[in-house]
Amino acid sequence: MNSTTEKMTTSYLDALKWRYATKKFDPSKPIDEKDLATLKQAVRLSASSYGLQPYSVLVISDTELREKLRPACWNQPQITDASHVFVFAGKKDFDQTLIDSYLDLVSTTRNLPLDSLAGYGDFMKSKLLDLPQPSKAAWASHQAYLAAGNFLSAAAALQIDTCPMEGFEKEAVDAVLNLEEKGLTTALIVAAGYRSESDQTQFYKKVRRTPEELFIHI
Repeated sequence: MNSTTEKMTTSYLDALKWRYATKKFDPSKPIDEKDLATLKQAVRLSASSYGLQPYSVLVISDTELREKLRPACWNQPQITDASHVFVFAGKKDFDQTLIDSYLDLVSTTRNLPLDSLAGYGDFMKSKLLDLPQPSKAAWASHQAYLAAGNFLSAAAALQIDTCPMEGFEKEAVDAVLNLEEKGLTTALIVAAGYRSESDQTQFYKKVRRTPEELFIHI
């Protein structure tokens, strides 16, 4: 490992050690537009199964909307106090249009004949389109979680605080955000901004299983 790589590795791990699930945000500190663009790009560049990205991410800064959203999120203050709320929402259902539109994008981006991708398209369709609707929704939710994980790491690298949240009433959140009409359902919510000095959680030692407990080398 050369010195540059070692520094990058150390910096990345230090960022992950620095982050925690922030419980109190400072509402007076917004995320600037440059950093917001970086976070969005990190989500865009995230891995997803087959590259299909079967989800959308709502970036919510509107104060009134977040006030409406807060009761559906167990009245947690992060929803209204953070700079932004990111709602990762997976597709509830999909058909071949999802795959065909992706193949069109591959063809355009890589300057490939569309018919050269037909075999790959047929393979994806054979694996995904016959799944029952609940399984499609679960798969899409899993892909959204991959993007959310990338988002958390990118935010930590920028020293932007986050709180990933599963404490919400899915149907109520979907209703406030009109996700049903978009064919989406909430998978995960992430509040993002900057910690309040009064948030005692920032001083807690990080608790994780030991490497010996976590990893199984075969």
